[in-house]
Amino acid sequence: MTDSTRRIGFLGPYGTFTEQALRSQPDLADDELVPMRTFVDVLSATQNGDVDLGFVAIENAIEGTVNVTLDTLAFDTDLKIQREVVLDITMNLMALPGTRLEDLTRISSHPVANAQCRSFLQAKVPDVDVQPANSTAEAAQQAAEQPSTAALGPAIAGETYGLEIIAADVADVSDNQTRFIVVSPDGIPAPTGHDKSTMVLTARDDKPGSLVEILHEFSARNLNLSKLTSRPARTRLGSYCFIVDMYGHIADDVVANCLRNIHAKHADVKFLGSYPAAGDTSGQQREEANDAWEEATRWMTSLREQIVE
Repeated sequence: MTDSTRRIGFLGPYGTFTEQALRSQPDLADDELVPMRTFVDVLSATQNGDVDLGFVAIENAIEGTVNVTLDTLAFDTDLKIQREVVLDITMNLMALPGTRLEDLTRISSHPVANAQCRSFLQAKVPDVDVQPANSTAEAAQQAAEQPSTAALGPAIAGETYGLEIIAADVADVSDNQTRFIVVSPDGIPAPTGHDKSTMVLTARDDKPGSLVEILHEFSARNLNLSKLTSRPARTRLGSYCFIVDMYGHIADDVVANCLRNIHAKHADVKFLGSYPAAGDTSGQQREEANDAWEEATRWMTSLREQIVE
């Protein structure tokens, strides 16, 4: 390991979808990868400085938000998102070489993976006990040590632990994807022209229309929200905060003005970062919104310059 090598925490053991997504990033794959037991462990280690970066899942196309990641970012740590990574998810049923479907007595995987293969499991192995594991790789590790046990997970896990694929691509829904994020204790990446920003909004007043007022700040500036999630605010029953993903960067005047207005008039804002977005959508819309805001600013400046002292 060189002086410039970073330590990156990820959900272990080796062979998880998280590792596969991490290794898809050429500038991260050669760093020291540090497997950890849970997403919370990854985020806590990043917050405490035990690793330089954390790499965690935050959303799945089928199961939705990874709530433990979102809650830890919102309430328990002070980290900034550095980028997002989207990985195509292919689930395989794997066991020791020579194992057949009829030989299985137990199948395990991460609860999200089990849920994604529910129809397959009910149709093909309805009497087999399905158990949760901390990760798809941990399930593969168990299958390698226990005959008649199979794991659901990525091919990389089978390769890592010497398993054979009994049934390939067994997820109930095709085109499944998981979104991962890289987090750091500080720093906001420079704008790329195709960025997202994420923030936690907690309304100060519990009154009808408070969320509408907040959302109006985005719509009035033609800012596109890619995700809006409500989570218990951990204060009292019925109290919620909102985690917002939007296209745009804090360096954009229109984004900065929007968040300034929300912070001043409507809600407490915890800023989780502006970072390069995966894919290639909404970049043009963001540029047009920022151009329109800059033009409006010039117009207003020209009017105010006419004020007579």
